Formats: sequence, C-alpha cells, structure tokens
Amino acid sequence: MKDGAARTVIILGAAGRDFHDFNVVYRADPRYRVLAFTAAQIPDIEGRRYPPELAGPLYPEGIPIVAEDDLERTVAEVGGVDEVVFAYSDVPHLHVMHEASRALAAGADYVLLGPRSTMLKSSRPVVAIGAVRTGAGKSQTTRHVATLLKELGRRVVVVRHPMPYGDLRAQVRQRYATHADLDRHEVTIEEREEYEPHLERGHVVYAGVDYEQILRAAEGEADVVLWDGGNNDFPFFRPDLFIVVVDPLRAGHETSYHPGETNLRLADVLVVNKVDSASEEQLATVRQSIERANPRATRIMARSLVTVEDPAAVRGKRVVVVEDGPTLTHGEMSYGAGVVAAQRFGASEIVDPRPYAVGSIRDTFARWPHLDRLIPAMGYGERQVAELEETINAVPADLVLVGTPIDLRRVMHLDKPSLRVRYELDEIGEPNLRGILERFVADRVPA
Repeated sequence: MKDGAARTVIILGAAGRDFHDFNVVYRADPRYRVLAFTAAQIPDIEGRRYPPELAGPLYPEGIPIVAEDDLERTVAEVGGVDEVVFAYSDVPHLHVMHEASRALAAGADYVLLGPRSTMLKSSRPVVAIGAVRTGAGKSQTTRHVATLLKELGRRVVVVRHPMPYGDLRAQVRQRYATHADLDRHEVTIEEREEYEPHLERGHVVYAGVDYEQILRAAEGEADVVLWDGGNNDFPFFRPDLFIVVVDPLRAGHETSYHPGETNLRLADVLVVNKVDSASEEQLATVRQSIERANPRATRIMARSLVTVEDPAAVRGKRVVVVEDGPTLTHGEMSYGAGVVAAQRFGASEIVDPRPYAVGSIRDTFARWPHLDRLIPAMGYGERQVAELEETINAVPADLVLVGTPIDLRRVMHLDKPSLRVRYELDEIGEPNLRGILERFVADRVPA
C-alpha cells in the first residue's frame, strides 16, 4: 500500500465468481479500491455497472463493467492499478497465464483468490457438486443427489452458481419453487436449463448475486444445502462433502483447465461419468490423473443415460438437434445428448443448421467452428432467444430433437414437431452415491 492509500484492483470475470469474490473479500475492506470488473465468455454483459446497492457504501456510484479486451486501456485511463484478480472458470491453464502476462505487463500484481478466502461457512451441512469441465454431467449429478437426499428424508435446498445476466438490482437473492417463478424473474434459457429440472422434481432453488444473503435464506428451510456448481468452478460454500464429476471424453482436461484441476484435487468423491462412451485409453488417462492428484478420493463409475419422449418417432426422420449451449461453446464438446439420441434411435439425417443461422447464432458458429451438426441453445436475452427460434424454424427438418435440459416449447414457438431428450446419471456398481449419502446423513444430518 502506497503511503496509506488503498490498493487499486481490477477483477477479471464473467458475471459470477468475480462478483462473489468482490462481495466477500473487497466490498467492505477500505484497504482496497476496486476500479472495474471486466467481462468475458457471456454475450453482452459488459457496459453495465455493478450497482451501489450491491457494491456497498464504499462505492456510492457502483463499479463499471468493461470488456476484458479493454483491460490495458482501462488500466491506462485510471493511471495504473496495483492488482488484477482473475475470477472466472473453465479456461485452459495457458489462458490464465496469458492474462497474468497482460496484468504484469501493465505493472500490476496478479491474484488468484482461493477457497479459504472465498468460501462461506454454513450452519447447515453442505454437499457440493462440481466438475473438471463444463458438460461433464454436473447438473444430472446434482439432480440425482438432491433426489437421494430427499428419499433419505431430509429437506434439500439447491443453491445454484450465479448467472446474473439481467438487472443486477433485481437479482440479489432469488428463490424458485414453481415455473411461475421462472417467468416472474424473466430468466434466460441458460438459467432455465439449470433451474427447471429441479423444479420438476419438487426442489427449491436459490440463486442470485449476494451469496451470503442467499445462504442464510436457504439455511432457513433446509436440512442440507446442496451447492450446484457452474462451469468447473469450486464452491462458494465450504462443503462437508464435495462430489466432483470427471469427463473421460475430454481425458487430460482434468489437469489442464482452471479451476477444474483444483476441484479434482479437493474432491471427496470423484464420479467418472460417460464410461460407456469413452475408450480404454481415455479411461486410463483419467485413472492416471486421479492417482497422481487425488488418490484418497472415493471413485464412482457412471454413465449418462439418454432417453427420448417417443423413440419410434425419431426413426427415419431428418432431424435438427438443439443442445446445451455452454457445454458446446466454452465447454468445447462437439456433440451432446441430442446427437446421441439421433444416432441411437435411427434418425435418417442430422441436418446441418449452419446455412440457416441468423444473428448471434450465426456469430456463435463463426466463433466455435467445431459445431457443425447441431444448434447450441444460446439464449442470454430476448433478442438471442428470437434468433434461436428463427434459426431452428428455418432448418428443413422433419423433427426437432431438444437436447437441452428444458422444454424449449415453453419459451418459443417451434413450427415443426419436437421431442425432448433427457439425460440422467446412471451409476455402475459400487461404491455408489446412495451409500455415501446414507453415511453422510447418519453422521452429519440427524433426523
């Protein structure tokens, strides 16, 4: 600290971890002055302000959110900064260090805040679900764990990693118990993909921006707080049991992506998913990574069980496939459950949607050229949802296979028949999550 002045800080983020780190580490500490957040990964989230209602009394005008590409210009405009904090997830280790080089070249220290500084302590037992990569099967594992805890007679409240892409003032603390709550909060497709499957199972979900407030509210109606992680981030709450999903279809990524490797090393339980689709070589790579990084963790083998509403209706049809967006974009998968269903149930053709894409959907294909047989369900705002609807309807197909976790028919009009594709965790043999949770409940969650 120079002559008693506050250390100046810029936080690199993506409207999630960055806001949380600010709230718990910097917001009330006069030794620091956060000058800006930057925004990456998510479309159109820059150009906003973190509002004073959330930023606190040290920030009466709030904090600007600028594009990450403008980091150097922002540093120059404020006359230099003391620290640049990296605070988003699911990026290669190499990317983290490229951002470090930008920060160091601008004269700043480079900071990664860890679990001790950022995890909140709950008065209730916490089970946390994380992953080594986006699209590993984290959400289906969370649903499975929530159902098991409910079957064991415990009240479960799910707290989802933040996705505050709208009016931050309205998203401080949000509670979802019905589909009407989704409509009332005007959630994006990405939020629906995470919340809707829980609501269909009768689970209450909290999310928002201020996770201290969210945690205290969830504790009031839960025997167990279930953290549903986003991307491959580590939990915002200190877990009593940490379950991490590993994806052998991207073998090697468990030790080469941030902060997924952190999760691999922290896990109490490692669920190796999609084992029925992975090669022996891929499985051997994952086993080797686990032995090196975290041999103490309990290992569970599982597959992602894909089903469709009416399998016979797929056979012989020309289909357009819509898949979960983040899994395909920064998650870097080239297919998902919809493509698996099309192949397994006998579609005659998966129609290439790229010639029919419009607006931001066309831009998404340009940015992620590995996507060629499917449409990523991008829906971060009304305009993008409309462009997604226009793209789907323009594809000359007999049937839409909806491989996202939600019913797209709730948010758009599809002009051709559609079927939902579902995917759930299917454990193979023992040990299994039921046994682990039975012991956890007996030890930590008295009736």
